[in-house]
Amino acid sequence: QVRLVESGGGLVQAGGSLRLSCTASGRPFSGYAMGWFRQGPGQERDNIASITWDGRNTYYADSVKGRFIISRDNTKNTMYLQMNSLKPEDTALYICGADPDLYRLDRLLGQGTQVTVSS
Repeated sequence: QVRLVESGGGLVQAGGSLRLSCTASGRPFSGYAMGWFRQGPGQERDNIASITWDGRNTYYADSVKGRFIISRDNTKNTMYLQMNSLKPEDTALYICGADPDLYRLDRLLGQGTQVTVSS
């Protein structure tokens, strides 16, 4: 069974940093694009960062550009999200997704890890 498991969430003060991890199991993910979504209270799920299967290309939503960095280590089947200069509006459930198609990362999703940023 293919699974994505996120970790690294928690409570942090505004201006602080966190690093999230997403580990894939059940099959090699080297051929898969991966990405991070987030869903705040009462909000829709948004794709905030994506990375191609080889890690050469990355994409960011305007809301996180310049503050968040997405990366991956295919030898570990793991993707990361380094989050810097966190703001209270970054508070959300962070969910990782994967698919061979960069534009269909929502076809396989993890359960998410909660990030709460206090002011």
